[in-house]
Amino acid sequence: MNHESSPPPNRREFTVAVTGTILGLSGGNLVGTEPLESKPFGEKYANLDSFAAGEWWKRKPAKNNPTAPPNLNVPRSQVIAFALYTIDQHVLKLSAQLFPLYPDESRDVRLEFFRDGRWIEHSVSQIQYPGWSAHFRVEKWDDSLSVPYRVRHGKSAIFEGKIRKNPIDSARLLIANMSCNSSRTTGQRPEILSNLIKQDPDLLFFAGDQTYRHTEHTAGWIEFGLQFRDIIRDRPTITIPDDHDVGHPNLWGENGKQALRPDGADGGYFYPPEYVNLVQRQQTWHLPDPVDPEPIQRGIGVYFTRLRWGKIDFAILEDRKFKSGPLGKIPKMGPRPDHINDPKYDPKSIDLPGLELLGTRQESFLRKWSEDWVGSDFKMILSQTAFCGAVHMHGGPTDRLLADLDCNGWPQTPRNRALEIIRSVRATHLCGDQHLAVVVKHGVQKPSDGPFSFTSPALVNTIYGRWWHPENEKPGNNPVPNSPLPWTGEFKDGLGNQIRILAYANPIDIRDEKQRADGYGIAVINRKVSEITFECWPRFSDVTQPNQQFPGWPITISIQDNDGRSPVGWLPPIRVVNCDTPVIAVVSETSGELITCYRQLGKPMANAIFSLGKYTIRVGKDRPNQVVRTGMKSVAQPVSEAIEVTLMS
Repeated sequence: MNHESSPPPNRREFTVAVTGTILGLSGGNLVGTEPLESKPFGEKYANLDSFAAGEWWKRKPAKNNPTAPPNLNVPRSQVIAFALYTIDQHVLKLSAQLFPLYPDESRDVRLEFFRDGRWIEHSVSQIQYPGWSAHFRVEKWDDSLSVPYRVRHGKSAIFEGKIRKNPIDSARLLIANMSCNSSRTTGQRPEILSNLIKQDPDLLFFAGDQTYRHTEHTAGWIEFGLQFRDIIRDRPTITIPDDHDVGHPNLWGENGKQALRPDGADGGYFYPPEYVNLVQRQQTWHLPDPVDPEPIQRGIGVYFTRLRWGKIDFAILEDRKFKSGPLGKIPKMGPRPDHINDPKYDPKSIDLPGLELLGTRQESFLRKWSEDWVGSDFKMILSQTAFCGAVHMHGGPTDRLLADLDCNGWPQTPRNRALEIIRSVRATHLCGDQHLAVVVKHGVQKPSDGPFSFTSPALVNTIYGRWWHPENEKPGNNPVPNSPLPWTGEFKDGLGNQIRILAYANPIDIRDEKQRADGYGIAVINRKVSEITFECWPRFSDVTQPNQQFPGWPITISIQDNDGRSPVGWLPPIRVVNCDTPVIAVVSETSGELITCYRQLGKPMANAIFSLGKYTIRVGKDRPNQVVRTGMKSVAQPVSEAIEVTLMS
């Protein structure tokens, strides 16, 4: 049967399918599996995913529309659009994304690995509809080897890639940090892809807004995959959806409630849970299993989790899903419920009891994660957006906004709780969303006492320009020495949060794609010296040439400086006799707070404390579950004489 140039002849069976009969196809035979409905989200939401539903092949490619999505009716040898995967603790998870299939085509997708000189089939998975994705899970994966794989459909469709070995012995680990891939600029991303392939990152992180095709996620997701498949096919890739991926201009998820306003400011999701789950399945199924999989309201799934790769433990967060919406909770002080422009407002007046950011479930996860160092030497945080409002101009270079409640700088109290956990393990935060690349040193109680954060620029920024531009046009305290940028240093954002700006990449001309600050970030972790270098590359740069990064980059930080608190005293170093790299934890006996937890990779060093009191030190191989000493008081200066400990079996 030839589908290269003609629609499927098997119309009667398809007509039955689209009227609601449960129908699936395997090997050319009908089997009872998934419904194949023309309006899978109901009559009210008939426009959702319509390009890839029903009699999709009857939709003619748009003519003379430069922003139209790609043609989904491809030759049948090309129906596998792309695949992406992660590995955590020897579990490989891989998702394959297909173009829509005709009703008489098989719904089976096969995963094969190349071993001992031949291709060996591992398993067969059924395509899920709506969405046309297939998913594979491989237990007991040997991550010490690189193994070619291929995904197959029918007789001729093949997508090939490589499962990389875990780079646990590499001195440097490169993480690409990307977000905000405008759908108004269609076609490929050759300039970005070429640079990424040359830089050869060990891990890809797409922080959200992979597509802006709000109601057509499958078409937009395939479009994104076609743009980046030649880099994601052969290395672990983290993709997490942000507001535009699920069809929102902004998103305050409020635990999954039904949003009633088109701006979503009342909190919740305004598209049905089935559509949100479709987006999450396509973008996040291949991530490690959720650490707390209980769905939120209305059956919307969760995916917050952790990934250990190259001895880095990445906490992958959902910073939209549980966050409170501003409407009806705070007074309106600007043109929108989430925009504040009243110069007389007090930031404390909007930091109200009961407002959520990460939510209790994710905060609980982070507390457990902070003391679990299995498979890792360092920790990082990955989420959609920044824990501050490091932006002054929104939309245009003269459109000043005092405070934006869409960022993670609000609500302030749960923001501070999150940063306190993050700094206790000396973790760096990577994120996107803001359309403005910045490197920030957060302050919690005092300026610069928190962790570093690197917000990536927009990959392709045709949607919304942003600028860092203090009104007095002066640097803050403690500016970056010799920076080419005029406005670095310590500031307060419009929400009252303390931030130190180390670098920013303002657009020069938002109308010119080569001057609107499109690009991406790279975080280079140097494990031998415990440093991270932040690189920020313009979209049309050449990574093989010198001085191509945005002005102000690269920036190198010490991982230890993610805890920027000033010590008021010191506890003795700990030397574990029977473990070269123990995990050390310091806990306050007054508050029960975890002060710090880290893997000791070199010479034992004195442990800093930041308020007077009594402390407990705990140690362990991967978890600090053995008490060394309680009731410890600090001394004024670091001491070199270590307490010797033998770990109990």
